[in-house]
Amino acid sequence: MEDCLAKKMEITVSEAEKRTGRNAMNIQETYTAYLIETRAVESQIEGQCAPVDSLWRRYSEFELLRNYLSVTYPHIVVPPLPEKRADFVWHKLSADNMDPDFVERRRIGLENFLLRVASHPVLCQDKIFYAFLTQEGGWKEMVNETGFQLKADSRLKALNATFRVKNPDKRFTELKHYSDELQSVISHLLRVRARVADRLYGVYKVHGNYGRVFSEWSAIEKEMGDGLQSAGHHMDVYAASIDDILEEEEHYADQLKEYLFYAEALRAVCRKHELMQYDLEMAAQDLTSKKQQCEELATGTVRTFSLKGMTSKLFGQETPEQREAKIKVLEEQIQEGEEQLKSKNLEGRDFVKSAWADIERFKEQKNHDLKEALISYAVMQISMCKKGIQVWTNAKECFSKM
Repeated sequence: MEDCLAKKMEITVSEAEKRTGRNAMNIQETYTAYLIETRAVESQIEGQCAPVDSLWRRYSEFELLRNYLSVTYPHIVVPPLPEKRADFVWHKLSADNMDPDFVERRRIGLENFLLRVASHPVLCQDKIFYAFLTQEGGWKEMVNETGFQLKADSRLKALNATFRVKNPDKRFTELKHYSDELQSVISHLLRVRARVADRLYGVYKVHGNYGRVFSEWSAIEKEMGDGLQSAGHHMDVYAASIDDILEEEEHYADQLKEYLFYAEALRAVCRKHELMQYDLEMAAQDLTSKKQQCEELATGTVRTFSLKGMTSKLFGQETPEQREAKIKVLEEQIQEGEEQLKSKNLEGRDFVKSAWADIERFKEQKNHDLKEALISYAVMQISMCKKGIQVWTNAKECFSKM
């Protein structure tokens, strides 16, 4: 971790800007661009003021970067991007992806994504990632030249592997179930939080009604007027604070959403392992078939029904020379198949070793982050309740003085 990029460079997504331009289809569109600023840490340690490098990136470029990382490092739980459009929101909050509050939270999420990648012991060393931070022009061409899209496995192939793997690794099967459960639990938690936020908003607005009623009442009461006016003021201040509180809550919700999306990153690693296991089993099956064919040609016996066997019966047996030539070809294919199988076995073992090390790193990070977020959320709720108690304590004092 001492060599990670996050230790050598300060990385921030400092601002977001609404822009208008034309897309690849030459259609006018409105989008948001994000300013990435980087500064070398070493110069600051030496007492010099390091210059800030900056460049603008669209959300789609962040997506391209993450897709590249996911394909290039299939054994790594690649950090997720923040949501493109707001989900799990309480009804008073805008779901518009151009809403300033949502854009601001997404800016924070994009900065967090870059810091996650820059802190990762493997991803931080990637040249394409470094170019994303430092090279504005020609970056997309650089990504496409890697040919990463050709390595991307099709969804159909992945689905096929899921159902046809005969000997799945128990650890990855359990991990897939865990990621499904994690996603389900966090989704439910976010839905509950949205409902609670709606109710909380209603409670605070009731206090606003109290404030209005007490203020109107104070206008017609001479002796109790000052007490009612003061109590109404406390209610108004309390009611007005709900917007800031719920906006702060959204930041905690975004922390939960990050791990909602991390669940898909975990499943992606599981799918890649299934594909490797499927390819390995297919290679082993093909090798067994060729060995059987070779044995049948050498002994002249056919153990299983085949079209080739029926052809021999109908049109006569092959000559010894033809059989020898076929045996030679099969022996060469068997040798290649054995080497390929050995290579796939080695590749599979390396994948499992690397993937499991990264999964353990992820679990440690997850436990730390979620514990911290939930504790902070609880502290915020306690503080909010204390403010509510204080409001009614103040109101009681106002009423007592009447």
